[in-house]
Amino acid sequence: MPHVSSVPEPFDVSALLRSLGSAPSERPPVSRRDFVRIVSAAAAAVGLTGAAAGKVVEAAVKGVKPSVIWLHFQECTGCTESLLRTSHPGIGSLILDLISLDYHETLFAAAGQQAEAALHEAMEKHAGKYVCIIEGAIPVKDNGVYCKIGGKTALDIVNTVAAKAGAIIAIGSCASWGGVPSADPNPTGATGAPDVLKGKTVVTIPGCPANPYNLLGTVLQFVTLGTLPALDEKGRPKWAYGRTIHEHCPRRAHFDAGRFAEAYGDAGHREGYCLYKLGCKGPATHANCSTNHFNEVPDAWPIGLGHPCFGCTEQKLGFRVPLHDTVDIERPTPPDTYPGIHEPTGTIGAVAAGLVGVAAGAVATYGYMNSKAIDSDAAPASPKQERS
Repeated sequence: MPHVSSVPEPFDVSALLRSLGSAPSERPPVSRRDFVRIVSAAAAAVGLTGAAAGKVVEAAVKGVKPSVIWLHFQECTGCTESLLRTSHPGIGSLILDLISLDYHETLFAAAGQQAEAALHEAMEKHAGKYVCIIEGAIPVKDNGVYCKIGGKTALDIVNTVAAKAGAIIAIGSCASWGGVPSADPNPTGATGAPDVLKGKTVVTIPGCPANPYNLLGTVLQFVTLGTLPALDEKGRPKWAYGRTIHEHCPRRAHFDAGRFAEAYGDAGHREGYCLYKLGCKGPATHANCSTNHFNEVPDAWPIGLGHPCFGCTEQKLGFRVPLHDTVDIERPTPPDTYPGIHEPTGTIGAVAAGLVGVAAGAVATYGYMNSKAIDSDAAPASPKQERS
């Protein structure tokens, strides 16, 4: 019988990568043109302006790659799964060209002591600069004993890693405010990162799962511009969560016209009518799902597939309000406030008409003189200068 060692050989990560054809030495080099295209596409996908996108490209070409430490706690890994399905950029370009993903339990080939060593090495090497991304709720009841990794509680881990981070991002509703694990009766005392890391700025990107481009845009801005996006009172980037889904919903015209689906599968539902009466939480849910569908697939979001919005980005709604209960509408604008086509009009006297004509002539003359000044690369003259 052949001898079998009871002590496993050290795991050779490089050998595994070479066998997959993705080790640094085996991976085909990315041309500058392709690299710039990838970065530009990523910037455009998250809605950065042309000037900001240019800075992203400039920094990326210089080799600015942020160290990212990704922590997992009480969650289903759905946010990571969504990230794996991005294509602009693809996950390979993201973790090998745009960022340095130094710790991620799901995507790691290493495990055990090697994984722990990689975590601490990244923390020491990039202290004060790395991005700490937290996925999953953090249990605080009974000193956090309900979630442990390597003998340490989630509470201990998140406090230790966040202490040296340059930026802290909570991705998904679980990490942002507790999500599914915090639903009643919440036996583990699950809560979001902001409640644990009080006094620290925590960018929250809620969603179940969160749209990966909302995360990508935040990371790109921090790395290239050295700033975080403008945040609302809940720590959410305003560019992604500043408006309700209702404002940009493709079914909004049906809402304004009073056309609603009354039941799943009825004529209104098949015609694509508004889903408000079926319990859609879009009027009270702040997110950009209606304009930024998941993984570049048209209509890949609940309402696009014929299901009401669940309100997963909102702590007061997600996993708390029953699925088919309706919600109040923020800033309602009833269609009966629109002006009619034939409105009564008044009359205008001869003197008033003459004054209007004089004013219009003066404006036209002044506009013409200013345009001539601009054309001749001179400063526009003021009306007083014209008269003199």
